[in-house]
Amino acid sequence: MAIFSTAYFPCISYMARFLQDDEPRIEIFETYHKQTYRNRCRVMTANGVQSLSVPVVKVNGNHTMTKDMAVSYVEPWQQIHRRCLESAYKAAPYFDHYFPYLEPIFEERFERLIDLNDAALQAVLKMLKTKKEIVHTTDYLKTVDNDLREVFSPKAKVDPSLFPEYYQVFSAKFPFAPDLSVLDLIFNEGPEAAAVIASMTYYFSG
Repeated sequence: MAIFSTAYFPCISYMARFLQDDEPRIEIFETYHKQTYRNRCRVMTANGVQSLSVPVVKVNGNHTMTKDMAVSYVEPWQQIHRRCLESAYKAAPYFDHYFPYLEPIFEERFERLIDLNDAALQAVLKMLKTKKEIVHTTDYLKTVDNDLREVFSPKAKVDPSLFPEYYQVFSAKFPFAPDLSVLDLIFNEGPEAAAVIASMTYYFSG
């Protein structure tokens, strides 16, 4: 069993490790960490890699647990994210096929970040045609055998050699960008996305 942080449309390495584990658990009793994949994802756009962030509210100040983090709607972030994805991937081979899986997420009003992220992860699992139960932790454990809560980070340096290259919409304009949101892989590779992820389990075993 490995423990993961929650994530908004997780990066490819996160999905590779998550699908490899027999009993993955998503941490919700930690004190929330800002500027992480917990409320953001990275996608490739006509202007290069862009981060899409979900605005959140710490309802209990700096001691707010992840399970209590609220989603803010002061900004029309759903409309912004939707338009960004449409603009970035409308030319991707499989965009029209898979985008309908995401539309409900940009239309529903989620009160908690964890509920939004669970819906996003469930959509990804459906697109990958992979069955995996989404299970949360029931308490906070400071030490665990497979602690992956801080492994996947937008601040971490990515080793491109660990990621199989695949077609990206703006490949003629930018070099291959590894470990973006799994949405990038799905929109560009379609049914082959699951095979690409499965081929990475060697790199993320342990």
